[in-house]
Amino acid sequence: MFPSVLPVPRNPEPQAVPVLRWGIIGPGWIAAHFAKALKENSAQKLVAVAGRNAGKTRAFADKWAIPHTFSSADEMLAMNALDVVYIATPHNHHFPDGLQALRAGKHVLIEKPLALNAQEGAELQAEAQRRGVLCMEAMWCDFTPKYDVLRQLLADGALGDLHTLIADHGEFFTPDHRIFNADLAGGPMLDLGSYLLAFSVMVGGGAPAHITACGQPAEGGVNGQASMLLQHPSGMHSVLHTTLFSNTPGRAVIAGREASIVLDGQFYAPGGFVLTSSQGNKSLRWEEPQNRYAQLSYEAEHFAWCVGQGLQTSPVRSLQTSLQTLSTMDEVRRQLGIVFNEER
Repeated sequence: MFPSVLPVPRNPEPQAVPVLRWGIIGPGWIAAHFAKALKENSAQKLVAVAGRNAGKTRAFADKWAIPHTFSSADEMLAMNALDVVYIATPHNHHFPDGLQALRAGKHVLIEKPLALNAQEGAELQAEAQRRGVLCMEAMWCDFTPKYDVLRQLLADGALGDLHTLIADHGEFFTPDHRIFNADLAGGPMLDLGSYLLAFSVMVGGGAPAHITACGQPAEGGVNGQASMLLQHPSGMHSVLHTTLFSNTPGRAVIAGREASIVLDGQFYAPGGFVLTSSQGNKSLRWEEPQNRYAQLSYEAEHFAWCVGQGLQTSPVRSLQTSLQTLSTMDEVRRQLGIVFNEER
């Protein structure tokens, strides 16, 4: 039955979110957005940052009033007054840096993708279980109000039986961008494609049963674009496309028998969507400020809530879900012949 109103986003009660002491490994672009979001939109405390470039790390700490700086992760991880580590290094460093932090007994939030492949992801999962700490992938969109409303609509069956998901994510990058660098696990798959595949796994209720992919190479020895057709156990098809050659609309459609959702581009970021009945006579629109990186605070607060609850995996984005996404990506890469340097 078509809802009369959209669901209300669910957030943990403030008193249920402990204030954790955070350290950052990798004081780069996304870490700066993360630090700003924590400072301006949460009560979480940034207490340390580690980076290989001492000057850059010191400047980062000064800008965000972080009291402790380190030139190596080992030194930072030796801090007793440190609860959780946010890994914001390049993609091919997520696994070794995350493993190092877990072995130090720290809770760990790892920027997406969790790792280069499902095997690395499983090793992180096993280490977190051995240490009795929380490890979570920072797929930030999953923790935003918009995605919570989408999950509630899907759980309530507002769309009826799901048959089709269509989504794209393409951006233009200059040739000097790191995404063209094979030494940094370049190509669109780990960056743009991870949003698409994670979205498909979420909507489809798990990993697809069948995958067909085709791609096109780019300069630098990396993949330049990929098109994917996924068939889920329910019968739903996901039609996905990503490219680093051009800007694309970045919209998404979830189509069910009773209703459809059309998400404005970029579909994973803060913005609007419309729920419309299949007869076209009823519709509801979700509107929100396009405060893109401010919403990184939601993943940090959810992480802190999980720690406060004594959880070792997130009920919103479990490590199992992250592994399903990585396994799907592994099969796409197998079909396209994409092998990262660390896998050779």
